[in-house]
Amino acid sequence: MSLLARAGLLAALCAAAPAARGESPRSPGALMDALMWGKEPVGGPFALVDQHGSLRTDAEFHGRVVVLYFGYTRCPDVCPADVLSITLALQKLGPRGAGVQPIFVTLDPERDTRELLGDYLGSFDPRWIGLTGDLAAIRKLALDFKVWFAKAEGGGAGEYAIDHTSFIFLLGRDGKYVGFLPPGTGAERIVEAVGAMEREQSQRP
Repeated sequence: MSLLARAGLLAALCAAAPAARGESPRSPGALMDALMWGKEPVGGPFALVDQHGSLRTDAEFHGRVVVLYFGYTRCPDVCPADVLSITLALQKLGPRGAGVQPIFVTLDPERDTRELLGDYLGSFDPRWIGLTGDLAAIRKLALDFKVWFAKAEGGGAGEYAIDHTSFIFLLGRDGKYVGFLPPGTGAERIVEAVGAMEREQSQRP
């Protein structure tokens, strides 16, 4: 399935999701359109707390390629599959992987404690950095990257899922957004994308 077809399918699925408390102020279709066609700037600064309790900002990752992902630890399928693909890509990169930083931003700060983020990401690879913070800060960063998410109440009291769009974002060594990969992208394709990005940036004056 092509990138446009897959992204369009994801938009349709998200648009069909039931209205939920805490929904992003923009529709998934509008955000998808802005991202895919470059109608608006993508990305922005952040200051969030990692799984170790340290404040992390976007500026400290300049000089490294960043693979950025938005999700939540209780996600049943898409998030763990994508996190695994990114992890496998890091391993396939070998020594080159030292210049790549994977970052996971939780969309569920209410339940994703620092400890839980640490355990979850540590089970994939210790190089992962998990970021959390107050919901307003996370929502702003998500909107900066055109990510839609909303809380969908579950069957039991206090149970809920997070409906969200899922993309793998690539940031260059200058900290600027370079592009995105769709959900379900395999490790080999991520390696290719990182390599192409590095080659392009190395040729710039």
